[in-house]
Amino acid sequence: MSRERGEAAGSWQAALEDLAEQAGPSGARARPLAPYTSFHIGGPADLLVEPDTPDLLQSLLRAAAAAGVPCTVMGGGTNLLVSDDGVPGIVVRIARPLGRIAFHGALVRVEAGASLPGLAGRCARLGLSGLEFAGGIPGTVGGAVVMNAGAHESNIGQTLRWVDAFSLAGEPRRFDVTELGLGYRRSRFQHEPWVVAGAMLELQPDDPEAIRTRMQAYVERRRRTQPLGTHNAGSIFKNPPGEYAGRLLEAVGAKGWEEGQAQVSTLHANFIVNRGGARAADVLRLIERMRDAVEERFGVRLELEVRLVGWPAPEGVSSGVGLPDRGRTPS
Repeated sequence: MSRERGEAAGSWQAALEDLAEQAGPSGARARPLAPYTSFHIGGPADLLVEPDTPDLLQSLLRAAAAAGVPCTVMGGGTNLLVSDDGVPGIVVRIARPLGRIAFHGALVRVEAGASLPGLAGRCARLGLSGLEFAGGIPGTVGGAVVMNAGAHESNIGQTLRWVDAFSLAGEPRRFDVTELGLGYRRSRFQHEPWVVAGAMLELQPDDPEAIRTRMQAYVERRRRTQPLGTHNAGSIFKNPPGEYAGRLLEAVGAKGWEEGQAQVSTLHANFIVNRGGARAADVLRLIERMRDAVEERFGVRLELEVRLVGWPAPEGVSSGVGLPDRGRTPS
């Protein structure tokens, strides 16, 4: 742990104890985050909490803000690179305990912690179309909303009617879909301090068998083209306009590049896999090498899709958009 991290933890100790008591059995001190990420990488959270109700989520946000304790929010951890040093303050993990789903005809009200592929499967069985793209894509509904996750020319934003969120101070707000700032792998929640708590989706009735057929075709395509069954965080970079990041990376020979136990997938050049024991610093060096190579050859500066947690963002960009300043990579 860095000296600065240790000093900060000391100043928050009493507040963290109070937050841990408030969280009850849903909280854990000094919990390593690696098991909670698909990369299987990441140091400890000072306090990890998995709230099981919106009320507990709101009260924890309010208490952390009042005490000045930094708060980081994560979902299923499927698109995160967590620092080896971990994350100071409280980490709120919105996952299965906060994942209730209610169907009202073609309208689906869902809490942020619900499994995205699980929801897609249930909708398919009920003859509700619109989430076929999500078949086999790991993660939570909340994370999908934040990233405006999608595939095969579809995205979750196309199904949204509204989103419920809390500010980091615990103040509630409902956002109409027109207020979300949606774009390719973008939403306002990536650069504004809101915590997605739930959403209302509007889907389209269709034949369940037709929906399942489309979904299975997407799943089979992923199996052929992506390193499923490995520890990875999905696409590392967003596709630049009119191009594919994977094609550019393959063109510079990135497949198979290694840093420590981190390796660029030999199946898809826009994926990095943890071969066992990789550290966040290894992955970060590999990311920089990949991005620099593409920029040098093609003049294209690739933008991260994977989100960085536990590092300060470079000046002027939000966490997950840029890389930490060189020289500040955790060791």
